[in-house]
Amino acid sequence: MARRRKRGRDISGILLLDKPTDMTSNAALQDAKYLYFAAKAGHTGALDPIATGVLPICFGEATKFSQFLLNADKKYRVVAKLGEKTTTADREGEVIESQPVDVNEKQFLAVMNQFKGSIKQVPSMYSALKHNGTPLHKLARQGIEVERDAREVSVYSIELLRFEGEQVEMNVHCSKGTYIRNLVEDIGDVLGCCAHVQELERTAVGEFELTQTVSMKQLREMKTDDLKLEMDQLLLPIEEALQGWPKLQLTDNEAYYLKQGQALQIAEAPADGLVCLFEQEHQFIGVARIDDDGKVAPSRLLKQET
Repeated sequence: MARRRKRGRDISGILLLDKPTDMTSNAALQDAKYLYFAAKAGHTGALDPIATGVLPICFGEATKFSQFLLNADKKYRVVAKLGEKTTTADREGEVIESQPVDVNEKQFLAVMNQFKGSIKQVPSMYSALKHNGTPLHKLARQGIEVERDAREVSVYSIELLRFEGEQVEMNVHCSKGTYIRNLVEDIGDVLGCCAHVQELERTAVGEFELTQTVSMKQLREMKTDDLKLEMDQLLLPIEEALQGWPKLQLTDNEAYYLKQGQALQIAEAPADGLVCLFEQEHQFIGVARIDDDGKVAPSRLLKQET
């Protein structure tokens, strides 16, 4: 009987990757998975190919909790060019409209500040959203355009870092699902001079910041030097993705029943929401929700060792 081919290492944790420019998020994911020889991996929200910055990669059991990072706030640094609109709203697209730029810094700030708070965006055709199972960007490259519903997103803060004629640089703190390309294009439309993204860097995902990331180049060099232990030490514990969440320390008995999928009444539990579960020795075992009856109900649990 032929031996079953090894599918990869059963490792778990979160790698904070600084995605290089001109690389898709999926390509970055596959490269990281290969470099770690990981059996299972997933990322937590795509970055545009031209974008760089924080791309959390979840390995193994961490993939169960990737949705929580997908839902986290994001921060970006963006450089925009005024005066030109492109097919993709970034530098990759063809210029489809040009307008003279007769805008000063004060006028730009006045318009930029209109986009603070709750706003509506119609997702770009050049996005990873799917229509009947097909990514919109694939349809767009076939010359197909479909109707997209406007979505409400939140811009918590937007700060002008630099204003130099046709080029502006901003910091943006926003909710999940916010398209920075749309934001830049919409600002340009209100100004009446068009705009598109030239550079985009994601500087934070939730509590994870750019200063914590490792580059693809560093990973490849470590792989070449056979520094597997050092590579593994870059992986963050799963609970790091849930910083700021309420924590619930369980007794052995409580941990046992929750692992069996049973909801329990626990006096120390918060009144509602989600909570991180820890058993003895402060070992993270997963996430629970607080039901309407006040019981702690397991939501996502780590695989139990057998």
